[in-house]
Amino acid sequence: MQIEPFALERYFARHEFSARYLLSPSDCESWRMSDLLSLADAETRLLWENLRLGYTESEGHPLLRDEIARFYAPLTARQVLTAAPEEAIFIAMNGLLDAGDRVVVLEPAYQSLHAVARALGARVESWPLVVEGGRWSLDLNRLQDLLRASTRLVVVNFPNNPTGYLPTPGEWEELISLVRRSGAFLFSDEMYRLLEYDPSMRLPPACTCYERAISLAGLSKAFGLPGLRMGWLACADAAGMEKFQIFKDYTTICSSAPSEVLSIIALRSQEMIVERNLAIVRENLATARAFFGAQGGRFAWIDPCAGSVAFPRWLGEKPVEELAEEAVTRAGVMMVPGSMFGYGGGHFRVGLGRRNLPEVLSALGSYLGQKGG
Repeated sequence: MQIEPFALERYFARHEFSARYLLSPSDCESWRMSDLLSLADAETRLLWENLRLGYTESEGHPLLRDEIARFYAPLTARQVLTAAPEEAIFIAMNGLLDAGDRVVVLEPAYQSLHAVARALGARVESWPLVVEGGRWSLDLNRLQDLLRASTRLVVVNFPNNPTGYLPTPGEWEELISLVRRSGAFLFSDEMYRLLEYDPSMRLPPACTCYERAISLAGLSKAFGLPGLRMGWLACADAAGMEKFQIFKDYTTICSSAPSEVLSIIALRSQEMIVERNLAIVRENLATARAFFGAQGGRFAWIDPCAGSVAFPRWLGEKPVEELAEEAVTRAGVMMVPGSMFGYGGGHFRVGLGRRNLPEVLSALGSYLGQKGG
């Protein structure tokens, strides 16, 4: 397999651990080990204290899969496979696709959602989000035009990274109906699910709506636990899940035993963990909206609907890539330009999930003030 370099990850590799300020992280405020362990109940505390560092079950710890399956009723633990989130994408694409298959991908998107398919020889067709009336918008007529008898897979991501877009429940139903009529599989990246600002807008997981849908989720974003490297696939299609399991035997085989127990603790404390993170996101959203709105017309702020990221536009004359390079080298502020998602137009990502965003915006504001116009 020949696969293109992962632009976003290479960009983070250059700057994430050297820049003083990160404007563009996608995760929520991470947890200290001691704070997470303090949430353990009697059963999980005993699991942790008696943990042996041996191999684990390749599908995932039974208790862990039971907790995950609660998100996906009527699916059961047998229809869940654990894996690192990026690994799960790789597994699913390899299990579903052959050279020559047609794949429709909602964009902008995390690069592996289309790059793995392309590397496997699939024909990838872009289905872009557009900005209408100052908001991100979904063109379902465009999806209908893209779907063919030869379409094998449709790939979506809601809440969307990097835009924060979320379709309405009605749009979600229509999207699934279009995919079902085409007979294609639906791969639904739901890593930012649970971070809806209005819980009534939360969409049901794709795998509970369509028998050929695969839901991807994990603990990196909404839970603020990327260091656990814990994600999963959920799907009602038994043949598909068997293919994913067979392929996983050639990747990690099984998950980290400590990560599994810590993940069970986190999932059993979901309500408290997610509510803490949502409070941070909501406060930062108001702060970012005010900051970019006060920058003298140099930015166009576009409100996200959900999730821990936003995707505003830089309106200056120079390319946003040049602004980003200046910001990180002269002010120590790392900002991710839209080109890291293959998306132009001056967009860049703003992370809303970490407590220090006001400090980051202050540093960016000082730099913008120094450079003028």
